[in-house]
Amino acid sequence: MIPPALHQDAERVLKEWSAPSAEPGQEALRLAYLDHLQAHPDGMFKPCADGHLTASALVVDPAGGRVLLTLHRKLRMWLQTGGHCETHDATLGAAALREATEESGVAGLTLLPGGPVRLDRHRTPCAWHLDVQYAALAPAGAVHAVSEESLDVRWFAYDEVASVADESVVRLVERTRARL
Repeated sequence: MIPPALHQDAERVLKEWSAPSAEPGQEALRLAYLDHLQAHPDGMFKPCADGHLTASALVVDPAGGRVLLTLHRKLRMWLQTGGHCETHDATLGAAALREATEESGVAGLTLLPGGPVRLDRHRTPCAWHLDVQYAALAPAGAVHAVSEESLDVRWFAYDEVASVADESVVRLVERTRARL
């Protein structure tokens, strides 16, 4: 059985979210995500072959001017934390926070207020990911750990991200900084 509460929460989040006007294409993605959810009752979960929503969170240390990225084991890319929603996730934000905590090892993360930071649609080995991207604030003195999904987890200064990560991560850092 597909839990309707998570699906409903994702629809609510996307309906209420204001796409950043500084980034063309975000409003079109928001509408495409809503269309996907309307067409696919299972559109929140990995088995949906036409793609599925995912939840990610960029772990940020604003006081240190840095972000925590994970070297993804399968994709071999430096990325923000995140992944598939699970049936026990109550909300999209909770899924992003769960993924961030699991993949970073950092306890006490909190989501940046104001909902998602941006959206990013990308192809992965399993299907299209319709990623809803949040930012998670790390507490002072945060200690990270490498999870089994990662080859490494490391802090990068804001200005270092472009030299290690792809354009989608760079845009996520830029949008997050603008919201801070």
